[in-house]
Amino acid sequence: MSHMNFSRANCKNCYKCLRSCPVKAIKFKNEQAEIVEERCISCGHCLAICPQNARNITSDLDLVRNAVRDGKRVVGSIAPSFAGFFRGREGKLIAALKKMGFYDVEETAVGAEVVTELYKDYINENKLENYITTCCPSANYLIEKYFPKLIPYIIPIVSPMIAHGKILKDIYQNDSFTVFIGPCAAKKVEADSYSEDPRPIDAVLTYEEIQKWIEEENINIDELEEDSVSSMAFKTGRGYPIHGGIIKAVGDLPALTNFDKLSVSGMEECIELLNSIEQGNLNKVLVEISACKGSCIGGPNRIRDRKEYFERMTWVKKYIEKKEMHIKENEKIIDTPKGIDFYANFKDKSILNENPSDEEVEKIMKSMGKYSVEDELNCGVCGYDTCKEKAKAIYNGMAEPTMCLHYMRSKAENITNVIFENTATCIILLDGNLKIKEINPAGEEVFLVKGNNVKDKPISILMGDEDFRYVIETGKRIIGKKIAVPQYNAVFIENIVYLPKQDVIMASMVNIMQEEKNREELIKVKENTLNAAQEVIDKQMRVAQEIASLLGETTAETKIILSKLKKVVEGEEGEIR
Repeated sequence: MSHMNFSRANCKNCYKCLRSCPVKAIKFKNEQAEIVEERCISCGHCLAICPQNARNITSDLDLVRNAVRDGKRVVGSIAPSFAGFFRGREGKLIAALKKMGFYDVEETAVGAEVVTELYKDYINENKLENYITTCCPSANYLIEKYFPKLIPYIIPIVSPMIAHGKILKDIYQNDSFTVFIGPCAAKKVEADSYSEDPRPIDAVLTYEEIQKWIEEENINIDELEEDSVSSMAFKTGRGYPIHGGIIKAVGDLPALTNFDKLSVSGMEECIELLNSIEQGNLNKVLVEISACKGSCIGGPNRIRDRKEYFERMTWVKKYIEKKEMHIKENEKIIDTPKGIDFYANFKDKSILNENPSDEEVEKIMKSMGKYSVEDELNCGVCGYDTCKEKAKAIYNGMAEPTMCLHYMRSKAENITNVIFENTATCIILLDGNLKIKEINPAGEEVFLVKGNNVKDKPISILMGDEDFRYVIETGKRIIGKKIAVPQYNAVFIENIVYLPKQDVIMASMVNIMQEEKNREELIKVKENTLNAAQEVIDKQMRVAQEIASLLGETTAETKIILSKLKKVVEGEEGEIR
């Protein structure tokens, strides 16, 4: 089940998520970021840092609401770091949870104390070269997937969340719906990875989800009477979210004599430490590792918002001190419950990447415009430290050539420059003050200038600026307007557009002077043709008139002769009678 990914509609291809991902578990396909679950360690850093807030994290909020609605015994296990997020309102938060339907709320620190005792027992009973604690699920996934050789060093004990969930199930004889409340989305993955029935933890809610629920219920927690958690935990368990808290809880054991104790937080530091152990450069260490900078108090959001970490840490410390005023440091912490299996089985889940040949890498490099060493900027903008790492990612289907910003920019600039330099259309770019920023060769030829000589000069030195002023003042564009610039023997069809975001005016002007000349010549030809035709018509009319006149005369003469002939014929006939 995928618990976290990116919202498809929001990805803007800034690659900030990939740059923040310590294991490069983010795949880009069709310019869309996608978390590859098999590679992911669920640290959530990519989602926290996304500037588009393109987060899609599975929420158990409805699951918990339904459990309350169905009358189940909903029991909360709240992480000690809650004091840092709900600053001074811890008791009011507990009251709000119970008001929303929680049967009871306990501190996850109870489970942390059990884990502490089990850590001690394991260290005393097993002589290892190194020991790695297991409270951070993302750190555990990091080892299982990317440092599997170090799995034998992991202390095989469940996390405090799982330990406390098992304890609660035991207390309520499996008649409970257990909800973990904490800062970490990775706990959702951890809880869901347990297939046993019943599961130790039935649902996981982050502090953000709790805050959302409270707001949706229209509860003003400041108006509530304070309540308290059940099953009082002690200082060692509550100190787990503070950097170094686990090491401090384990304390000085005879079995750890000559061991160095290292507390490391933040993925870069964790990877560096694990590399040193794997390579044999570091040994005899007890290691506490946390994926988030500043451990659980920092949380995933610290990579984006560094303002509140120390404030949260102060509030957690105050909470611990307030609860510990009556507790002696040497007091027995807690008895480990009997009959509960707290063993954790860590497995090799390593990812097999295919290594391309040098020829295949070279081919991919060329597809990104990398033809020589000089072309390999290794800028890291795409999320990979080197261009060759990026090429290998492309080979493994995790990246695309178009992710190289400099390649795409160079490609775009080349195409743009070819068009700008070679088009027959006059192109002029002006700033908001109507000063010339760029003019292409076609424009230089028409206006008889050199670009460098007119750069940063007002457009009015070349032509009238009325149309340009109209566009920038009204925001309306001019399309297909015909203007004459007689001083340059030019007639333009102009298109002028203002780009407010860039504060740039772009003018493209097609010189149609030759077409105008051709049109005038065509008009003259037509006029001459019409005149010639008219002359022919006139001549024909004259000829017709002359013919008609002649025909009229001959017709009259013919009539006279025929009339006389008729009379003669009539006369002769009379005599015959």
